[in-house]
This record gives sequence, structure tokens and C-alpha cells, in this order.
Amino acid sequence: MLLSKEYVGYLARHIVDRLIKAEAIETTAQPAVTQRIEAALVDELSVEDRINDEVRVILETYSDEMRRSGANYQEMFKKVKNELVRKYKAVI
Repeated sequence: MLLSKEYVGYLARHIVDRLIKAEAIETTAQPAVTQRIEAALVDELSVEDRINDEVRVILETYSDEMRRSGANYQEMFKKVKNELVRKYKAVI
């Protein structure tokens, strides 16, 4: 994840504060709302990490074949990652 968990927590608190001030939401459980927004942000920001992990697993299974054919790991990583991003319809 590109952002630290502390910063994501700060963003979640800031988002909730601004939504309440703008009267876009009304709540008596501000910490609970903040916690749910933080969880959603963390989940969304970690999509790329999960895709990268999956790409590594895929490329590991084909490592011998890639070595024999002389394929460039970085190029293959990009290609497989782009395919997975398209498959999962992720926004990165």
C-alpha cells in the first residue's frame, strides 16, 4: 500500500468530519463511521498489492519456462499485471 495506515486513519477522520460539517451525513457514532471508512480505504488501496502478489505467484509457476525462453521478468510482470487489472476491472 502506498500510504501508511496512520495517514489512512487521518484521511478517514477528515472525510467523516467534512461530511458531518457539510451535513451530508448525520451520525451519533462518529468513531464507528470513521472505522468503516478507514476499512474501505484500506481495502481499496490494497487492491494493487493483492494483484502484485498474484502476478508473482503466476510468474513463479512459469519461471523455468521464462528462463529457457529468455523472457524479461519486468516485461512479463507488466503484461500479466495489466491482464489481471483488466480481469478484475481494477482502477490503479
